[in-house]
Amino acid sequence: MKIFKPALSFLIVFHLMSFLHADALRCDMTGYSPQAGLQASLAENILTASWQGDPGMQLRAQFGVQSGSPVIAALSVQKGKGAWQTLGRNLRPEFGVTTGVRRSGHDLPEEKRWDVYWDAPLSVPGAPTGNPDLPRKPEEVRRFTASYQTTSCRVKSDGARLEILFSGVSMGIFAGDLQFTIYRGTNLMRMEVIAKTEESSVAYKYYGGLKGFSTDTLDRVEWRDTGGNAQQYRFGGAVNSDPVPLRARNRVAILSGSSGSLAVFPPPHQFFFARQLEINLGFVWYRKDGETTFSAGIRHGENHEGYNPAWIQQVFALYNAPPGTWQRMAVYFYPSAEPTDACREAALAFTHGDRFKPVPGYKTLATHFHTAFTQELMDSKSLDTQPGWIPSMRSLGVNIAFLCDFHGDGHPRDAGPVRLRELENYFAACRRHSDREFLIVPGEEPNEYFGGHYNLLFPRPVYWTHVRRPDQPLAENDPRLGTVYHAGSAGDLLEILKRENGLVWQTHPRTKGSTFYPDRIRDKDYFLSDHWLGAAFKALPVDLSQRRLCEERCFGTLDDMNNWNGPKYLVAEVDTYKKFPDYDLYGDFNINYVKLDRLPDFNNWGSLGRALRAGDFFVSTGEVLIRKFSLEGTGSKRALTADLEWTFPLDFVEVVWSDGQKVERQIISTTAYAPFGSHLFQIPFDTAGKKWIRFAAWDSAGNGAFTQPVFLSKASTLSKVSSRN
Repeated sequence: MKIFKPALSFLIVFHLMSFLHADALRCDMTGYSPQAGLQASLAENILTASWQGDPGMQLRAQFGVQSGSPVIAALSVQKGKGAWQTLGRNLRPEFGVTTGVRRSGHDLPEEKRWDVYWDAPLSVPGAPTGNPDLPRKPEEVRRFTASYQTTSCRVKSDGARLEILFSGVSMGIFAGDLQFTIYRGTNLMRMEVIAKTEESSVAYKYYGGLKGFSTDTLDRVEWRDTGGNAQQYRFGGAVNSDPVPLRARNRVAILSGSSGSLAVFPPPHQFFFARQLEINLGFVWYRKDGETTFSAGIRHGENHEGYNPAWIQQVFALYNAPPGTWQRMAVYFYPSAEPTDACREAALAFTHGDRFKPVPGYKTLATHFHTAFTQELMDSKSLDTQPGWIPSMRSLGVNIAFLCDFHGDGHPRDAGPVRLRELENYFAACRRHSDREFLIVPGEEPNEYFGGHYNLLFPRPVYWTHVRRPDQPLAENDPRLGTVYHAGSAGDLLEILKRENGLVWQTHPRTKGSTFYPDRIRDKDYFLSDHWLGAAFKALPVDLSQRRLCEERCFGTLDDMNNWNGPKYLVAEVDTYKKFPDYDLYGDFNINYVKLDRLPDFNNWGSLGRALRAGDFFVSTGEVLIRKFSLEGTGSKRALTADLEWTFPLDFVEVVWSDGQKVERQIISTTAYAPFGSHLFQIPFDTAGKKWIRFAAWDSAGNGAFTQPVFLSKASTLSKVSSRN
């Protein structure tokens, strides 16, 4: 056990004096290994963890148990050789869940019922056209607050992080542990309930935070509103009965005072279950509990709010909690000796300021947006009207936006002049609002003939209709528009794709309107062709027990497709509707980094399709970047090379491969690496008997990046799409 220096021992005794009535605390330290910059020790019923934070900062958290509840007896930070500043004392964790009943729908088998999307378990009685077994009953919705019966803790070292776990958490139908994790090299601290339920059909959302902050130390909460304006609340008002949600830009609130500041925020992507709109529902909160005390944390709303067509109310799906799975309900804190603005900037560095960071040699592609762009501009009587989604996407660092108009808007079933006039306006609008740094690609999600839902990408503007009258040829020449196609069958559409070098991929595979797809078309000629690129990736559903986003549905589909034939790839999609400047987009977005030397112009973006078909892209949530990936060497003894950078502490990298039947993986722990790091991974790999290989990396907040599969046999590789465009 580490013996503390006299000065530090004095501080511990001082804090003990303010931590009266502490319970006896036993800690299992057998999994703890002392190391420079990350240490723990137990003395006088107080567990003290100290660590090296950001450059020039030291941090210390002292834990105890009081009346059965884990407590942060003191949370302190030191800058340079200055005095220690205590930001909070006697802070108690506060967690709660709201649960509903998950309904399967679509006649899904039991093991797939968790992939359901059209569900809103908190909506009582529920929309009549929603899932089966409606109406919902009020008693289905239950709310539970965590209670604690803790007498011991466990301290475990894991690379450059320290995990401190307290048992004895009860939260209604959930039971488990409370864990704090600290990371050498950053001020970041993670607090989470890790709990499971044995009930079936549980959907849930959670809130979490800390209670017991003193206004004598931190006297205000500060945030940026949805317009980016600085706001603050000074704790001089009345006591609150309930948490006060803050519609904070970037999902960050800062508790501030003369001693320093403390940021609170959720995991940037894993926290968000799929929705139709990115409305900011107020994901951080404060609550004034007494004359001089307050609480702060994170939370989800109860429904969509805001712009709210009736059909959107059918979707507020919450998280899945299959029986026996350990759900990790996390909150992040970032203590700092710096004032508010510097603390906020440091917290936002983990998401690059909510911006997809440029990577040399790549352009960022965001796909699948139903913004009704054409209809909005036609209604405005000017194609030069700029909708709010355009500057919003630009500010995220999106280079290419792939739209899907005519999905509930326009007249896609028209076989003649109305449809063609809308396409003409669509192409003109996309051309006018594109420039040398931002390309708007006019795509569609037509969902005709192939089965399920799919995105359709041509390399340039192509005029076509979704229907073909008996008197219409497949292709005809329009004196003003040029070639116009008419599709009346899967064969027609495949022929159009061949003539125009188009690409198709299954959107939201195995859920929503693509339930049972692409499985049902795996032997179809169009799926087996070069033009069927693969499927789409989105964290839907969300199960907080999984180490990867969309762990089973998305990657299961990817691996199956490539075992069937291949190569087939996974394209990041967002799949949301209208957007306004006050929406909080980043958490619901993911991005494709496509290998392109320059941004294509509007007249011909064929280089985008060629790069996608070649698999020259990786998918990322933004925090983990794969700057280079290759399989090097000759013969069967080769090496996988991946040049990575990351922000949040990295959790693991993995190599995934298959012989065409069985999928296997090698997981390499990366917990020893510092946050905001980079590393060139070189992993030996024997290609003998393997069909394909891919690579992925995931961090401690659930963020990640992955490459597309590389096929190891020329005989297995499909020919490339023609480059004549």
